[in-house]
Amino acid sequence: MNLEQRRYRLNQILLALAELNEFTGTEAKQWCNETSPHFVTLTLKQLASSGVLAASDSSRQPVYRWVLPPAEFQPQQWIDQQIHGDQVRELPTEERPREKLLNHGPAALNNAELLAILIRVGVRGESAVTGGRRIANRFDQRLAELREQSKSELREVTRAVTAANYCQIMAGIELGRRVSEAEANRPQAPLRIDSTAAAVTYCQEQFRYLAHEARQEEFHIVTLDTKHNPIRTHQITVGTLDASLVHPREVFRPAIRDAASAMLLVHNHPSGDPTPSREDHQVTDRLTEVGKLIGITVLDHIVVASQRCLSIREVS
Repeated sequence: MNLEQRRYRLNQILLALAELNEFTGTEAKQWCNETSPHFVTLTLKQLASSGVLAASDSSRQPVYRWVLPPAEFQPQQWIDQQIHGDQVRELPTEERPREKLLNHGPAALNNAELLAILIRVGVRGESAVTGGRRIANRFDQRLAELREQSKSELREVTRAVTAANYCQIMAGIELGRRVSEAEANRPQAPLRIDSTAAAVTYCQEQFRYLAHEARQEEFHIVTLDTKHNPIRTHQITVGTLDASLVHPREVFRPAIRDAASAMLLVHNHPSGDPTPSREDHQVTDRLTEVGKLIGITVLDHIVVASQRCLSIREVS
């Protein structure tokens, strides 16, 4: 079988199987009846090995299902990889991750290609492209969890993750997080916080990291000027929020230093549920009373969480 014949047969199998969500090997052979059963079996194994298909563990026939959504799976690119091998030097120039980035920009690359660039160099028998694809498939729909993985955990996904490659991946993730944080903190046109809705909207944007990535509770304040424009944010504590641990002195010291007229209290719920606890209400009440004594108004206390942001004043 020459290369063009092989390409044609692979393309016919992918077109036929794209109509199915789940299927057994027998069903695949029935749908691909113009191709030899042996070639269909080999193709299924290749699709599973490259992470495009997942096979269920079964004592009978395994059931295959697509791992990647149809919109993300690029069949012609996959066929090229089977024919030419997926070592980067064997890929067509326009499909190589670095060249693709230089020609079209990083936004044109999928997750697997971005990871391949971070891995940079694979190992014998496992290229950077293969490694990037395996990681992208494993963490599809839960990409945020990638930053929590240890070297040994990623090594179980692909042998292409060496100590050096692991450092490159983690450094890339952390740099991206810092760029995103710097973008969120970039000075913007004055925003007047004159309502609960405005406070919630501001905190939802300003504290996106707390809502989606923080693993512990963090307590922050936003100091406001006399027109209720934000001055700056200050982190006060990290750890479980408790009225006995959030000392008014530590909360109001930066507010006094900023010559603030008012402030917002902000903390996160890593569980994702923003429902205020008894301790949340106690902290709010205590700091509100202290604020009245020293002339700095506590406008609201916003709980940020992955589900949504919530105003404690609104639910009190």
